[in-house]
Amino acid sequence: MSSIPLKRRELLAGCGALVLLCNGALAQTSTARRLNLKNEHTGDVFSGPYRDAAGPLPDAMTDLANVLRDHRANKAGPVDVGTLDFLADIMEAIGQGRATVLSAFRTPETNALLASKGLGVAEHSQHLLGRALDVTFPARLPDAHRTALQLKRGGVGWYPRSSFLHIDSGPVRSWEMFGRGLEGLFAKGTSGRLRTVADRMRLHRQIARRQALGRN
Repeated sequence: MSSIPLKRRELLAGCGALVLLCNGALAQTSTARRLNLKNEHTGDVFSGPYRDAAGPLPDAMTDLANVLRDHRANKAGPVDVGTLDFLADIMEAIGQGRATVLSAFRTPETNALLASKGLGVAEHSQHLLGRALDVTFPARLPDAHRTALQLKRGGVGWYPRSSFLHIDSGPVRSWEMFGRGLEGLFAKGTSGRLRTVADRMRLHRQIARRQALGRN
């Protein structure tokens, strides 16, 4: 953090959002870095620069903390600049100017709720630390997955049947979740067009319940 001027550091401390700066998160850049994000659940959007050569932009961090908040608890959490840079690099590599965020910061209560529904969330998820994003793009999602793996910047989870990608700034690792019995994630009579996020979440819960009943 020593590379951030004192005034910028003071602004970040007082902007209402805890900004996480991991190794490499403040690599020098001659121009401002930008993101265009929409929260699938709330409809909130962020569009514009989020950092420059000196580091994170305080107003942008406040706005991002709101867009990336836990919508179930309506609570904002920390914002990890390294994860934002990871996402921005993926988007630049695949030529996508916009990303839809399905999940970002989670409170412990929300994480426990999702785990209880059999949705495969980790007990010590990077989402709890504000270091993870589940995102999707209008196009080239498989290319985004390949790019994320090549960057080797953290965790990469691939959920092709649910049409989203998990990225985080934790240890480098990767996994794929195809699932069994997930064919219902596709809308009937639409030649493979995915259902809405809400529909997919309901189907995930139904599948989890059926699997639990089958084990008992």
